[in-house]
Amino acid sequence: MLASENRLLKPDDFRATMKNGRKVSSAHLVIYLKRVPGNAQARFGFVVGKIVGGAVQRNLVKRRLRAGIRQQIIQQRSIPEGIDLVVRALPGAAQLDWNKLSTELEANLTKALGPVNA
Repeated sequence: MLASENRLLKPDDFRATMKNGRKVSSAHLVIYLKRVPGNAQARFGFVVGKIVGGAVQRNLVKRRLRAGIRQQIIQQRSIPEGIDLVVRALPGAAQLDWNKLSTELEANLTKALGPVNA
């Protein structure tokens, strides 16, 4: 579980990030990234719709995505403060094993964060 200060909780925050943020997509994931000046922490939200699969598969994908983000925050510290990030899973994400999903998430994050860190 991510700490409460690292979670997007309000629907308006999700909407604003998805509407106004930078979008990076791949075969199974879409990442929306928006810089929010004044936020002391990076915040994350996950969208896994019914098109991904049943409840068990959706929850598995969410747990894997959360673990991948936690790994980026704790181990690699590659995500700067003041970022709102929404990860949306696309159909087929439930069929990926942990390594492939993690690799795709890391590649998308690197692509999305590139100009933000500069």
